[in-house]
Amino acid sequence: MKQLPFPETEAPDSHTTEQGRMLFASGTDFVKGVVAMSGLPPADRLEVCFAGRSNVGKSSLINAVTGRKALARASNTPGRTQEINFFTAGDSHYLVDLPGYGYANAPVKVVEKWQHLLKQYLSGRQSLRRAFVLIDMRHGVKPVDEEILSLLDSAAVPFQCVMTKTDKIKDINREKTLAQVRQTLSKHPAAFPEIVLTSSEKGTGIATLRAIIATLV
Repeated sequence: MKQLPFPETEAPDSHTTEQGRMLFASGTDFVKGVVAMSGLPPADRLEVCFAGRSNVGKSSLINAVTGRKALARASNTPGRTQEINFFTAGDSHYLVDLPGYGYANAPVKVVEKWQHLLKQYLSGRQSLRRAFVLIDMRHGVKPVDEEILSLLDSAAVPFQCVMTKTDKIKDINREKTLAQVRQTLSKHPAAFPEIVLTSSEKGTGIATLRAIIATLV
């Protein structure tokens, strides 16, 4: 059988699963919200960031990964996350929640400020090892997602696609969405060649995502 490009990430083995569990069992805490590059915490640990269109389920996923129900604030209001929010994972990692994009109701000047900060962060953070770009399984990659993918390409930041809300779509539509996502990712040189499928509600893919974060070097 021919291997599909950008296959689904396989579930981790027991050892790697335990590494991921231990990383987040050792504690996750909010550090600070940053509105300017001058406010970034020291780049003294490995860092991963989460990016996604508004209402893609980013806060819910971060809460699921960390095992903290209200660590990242979930909201139905587009554009609520207006800062770069830093969280610790044990003593070795930062998890970074980037401002949601694709918000239709935010003022233009606010959007421009967020975009400028985002570009500065992605281009200038040496401790950033991987960006996780969240895509809603029900909708696939939208034009506004293409903008962040291209930005990550130009910043030479490796990114991995994480599909969210996989429990909310029928199998026949799921394969159609994945085909569209794979075709899109093939055009982006910074794309990591595996896709993570998740559901924050069902817990699908959470152990896999934890293991990926824990084993980055």
